[in-house]
Amino acid sequence: MAVDHASGASGAPDEATRTPVTADDVQHAVRLALTTLRAGLGADWDGRAGTLEWSCWETVEHLADDLFAYAAQLGPEAPPLDGEVPFVWVRRQEGAPPNVIFADRAAGPRGLLQVLEACGAMLTAMVRTTPPEVRSHHVFGVSDAEGFAAMGVVETLVHTHDLAQGLGLSWTPPAGLCDRVLARLFPYAPTDADRWATLLWATGRGELPGRGRLESWRWYGAVPDC
Repeated sequence: MAVDHASGASGAPDEATRTPVTADDVQHAVRLALTTLRAGLGADWDGRAGTLEWSCWETVEHLADDLFAYAAQLGPEAPPLDGEVPFVWVRRQEGAPPNVIFADRAAGPRGLLQVLEACGAMLTAMVRTTPPEVRSHHVFGVSDAEGFAAMGVVETLVHTHDLAQGLGLSWTPPAGLCDRVLARLFPYAPTDADRWATLLWATGRGELPGRGRLESWRWYGAVPDC
């Protein structure tokens, strides 16, 4: 993902007045996602997840892996500032996402969602207990616990959107949750449009009035002192 600064986005939030993203936000996002996805337990989880090339099963594994990886970056007593904690990520088949986390296929979709729930709980716990001065590496900027919380929420909201499309489910997360992660990670996103629509636009999944779909995008995880 790479940002397109010519996208026409504007309206960076005031760092002094914005509402921070918290562990409660991570927990809330994951619980909302699970409630939605459990309504599709009988659907075809090997079908594509929206516009992604991955199946719904692979997308949930990828999301769980993201939440696990963000928690892991905050885990060491001295978190790495120049790279990821060196787990081995592998692809199980061509075109699938590289993961550390995989679900047992024999456990079915219910077990798959339990894996997601467990990884979400890990990130929630790490964000809740990591001191605010701690920093750790991310490819989009050395970040703090709040930044990793926001990343986890974005991953959860937008990949649940992908999954809802693939499974035939309805999904619209709370505007306040979208607004907080937009303010933390997407300083170039417009502030005058619907917050969920704006998050979809900022992650290359939708359009806004006067702003077409982004062909490339990224977020900004770095804190001001990095």
